Amino acid sequence: MNQESKLAQYLLEIKAVKLQPSEPFKWSSGWNSPIYCDNRVTLSYPHIRTFIKEEMSKMISTQFKEANAICGVATAGIAMGALVAENLNLPFSYCRPKPKEYGMKNQLEGYIEPGSKVVVLEDLISTGGSSIKVVDFLREAGFEVIGMAAIFTYGFEEAQRNFNSINCPVACLVNFEAMISYASSIGYVEASDLDTLSEWRKNPSNW
Repeated sequence: MNQESKLAQYLLEIKAVKLQPSEPFKWSSGWNSPIYCDNRVTLSYPHIRTFIKEEMSKMISTQFKEANAICGVATAGIAMGALVAENLNLPFSYCRPKPKEYGMKNQLEGYIEPGSKVVVLEDLISTGGSSIKVVDFLREAGFEVIGMAAIFTYGFEEAQRNFNSINCPVACLVNFEAMISYASSIGYVEASDLDTLSEWRKNPSNW
């Protein structure tokens, strides 16, 4: 079993991926979706979070070899980002899409050496909106963001266009197609669900 299938298996086993075609989820973007992926659940399972930590570390070391800092996107990217940074022996910080509204009103928490080559880490990518805000902020602050790493991506064309527009390469451990392919192979989704998912993915913003 390859890495994508293994991760898909893990996510389905712990019900991190949920399908509700008849009762769609509402995303923060306002989109309705028949599927929801909650990667925070993986943190509760030591063998799965270790698998993700190690595979994410390998992916970053291979695709973003020059990285010398990891920055997690708050809040979902904080825990795994810290684990990956520890595994790679790199500095870690985390960043919000917008400044905190109280206290020090920081947007970036932690310290990044000026001029560092940063990989931004997120749990999943849908439209990419919150992640792109973090990338833009870090670049404006003088850091060199060399890429974005995530556990899961829906693979929307809109997200790809958004990341291409800011010249930010994206690497993910598993994508929507691999997830649904594995789910179908084990009977986790029915044929009717596949049809619904296919229709939704063609035009998710208006589904």
